[in-house]
Amino acid sequence: MKTLTLATLTAAVFAAGITTTAQAQQPMQATPYIGADAMFWELDPDHGSSRDSVGLRVNGGMQFNDYFALEGQLGTGGSDGPAELDYLAGIYAKGILPITQQARLYGLAGGTKVKAEHVSSESDFSYGAGAEFDIAPNLALNADYMRYLDKSEYNFDAASVGLNYRF
Repeated sequence: MKTLTLATLTAAVFAAGITTTAQAQQPMQATPYIGADAMFWELDPDHGSSRDSVGLRVNGGMQFNDYFALEGQLGTGGSDGPAELDYLAGIYAKGILPITQQARLYGLAGGTKVKAEHVSSESDFSYGAGAEFDIAPNLALNADYMRYLDKSEYNFDAASVGLNYRF
């Protein structure tokens, strides 16, 4: 049920961002951004107990207009007993839905490669949703939830909170 709700929310925000992009009247100059997040990840096998920890995620991207961006993410760190995240790397299309001048919702969809103990290097379609709030002219606080791997034997999810800087 949680997976269906997250996938539906991601699809709705992503579709709204793409639809609104087609309706945008004033072009915006493409804006690069970088960020860093605390990433609270969980490896949840179908059989056995789940593993979770806190790692670091960095991201960077190019926002082409108020409604669409491309983003890359790299994450690592954290261990819970025998489960340790070696790395995750992914690239995503980002549909953005402005709520106010300072606040935005967004959906992410793309591909991720994850390497962790008990998970051989795996790639999968990934999706998520989040929100961003400007706290200064070029600085925003963000939070999101991502489903990085959705395999028959396990899921790998992460909730992240951090800062993005727009150039």
